Amino acid sequence: MARLYTLIATLLIALGIQAQELEYGMELGVMGGPSFYMGDANLNGFYKNVTMAGGLMGRYNINPRMSLKFDLAYGKVKGNAAEGNNKFPATPGKQWEFDNSLIEAGCQYELSFWGFGTGTGYKGHKRLTPYIQLGMGFTHCNDALTMNIPVGFGIKYKLRPRWNVGIDWTMRFSLSDKLDGIEDPYRAKSGFLKNKDSYSWTMVYISYDLCPKYRKCNN
Repeated sequence: MARLYTLIATLLIALGIQAQELEYGMELGVMGGPSFYMGDANLNGFYKNVTMAGGLMGRYNINPRMSLKFDLAYGKVKGNAAEGNNKFPATPGKQWEFDNSLIEAGCQYELSFWGFGTGTGYKGHKRLTPYIQLGMGFTHCNDALTMNIPVGFGIKYKLRPRWNVGIDWTMRFSLSDKLDGIEDPYRAKSGFLKNKDSYSWTMVYISYDLCPKYRKCNN
């Protein structure tokens, strides 16, 4: 009888382990997509003078709803002030058309609407969840190094137990007016984000899960 109880207990534990949803502490992946700039040469034209951006991304998953996402990426700011309605003061030697490369390193805090997972466990996690994000980064462009503040949203999907895909949109507000090379053309007083350049990225990404949590419990 004791052996029967032991066998039943072992089976129940095994079933309980199989029902658990294995969580991972980190992700690594690649991302890419369209980018556009907004500043003196483009005040309100979304997806105008589109270029491409791309790079590496990683996540540190605090829990199924909260993550820290890191990126190291390359992109461009491109535009031509002569195409817009703005009339800039005549400045000898000043070029109003630009195509400047940028390198960015940043971190965003992500908050998902629902817990993210395979949906196979008892916790009720979802394979598909939208999220919002806010963070801080650094941009090097046109011989200027400046901070940027990314704000945006996205949606991610658990493609396989360790593979994730997603798309997110961010506007990256820089603290510099030098990215486009058109620095303060009207000599207007600038504020914290006033009269500064910004750029937007729409990134499609794929990532792979690393560092299983509670590995001993699942063995």
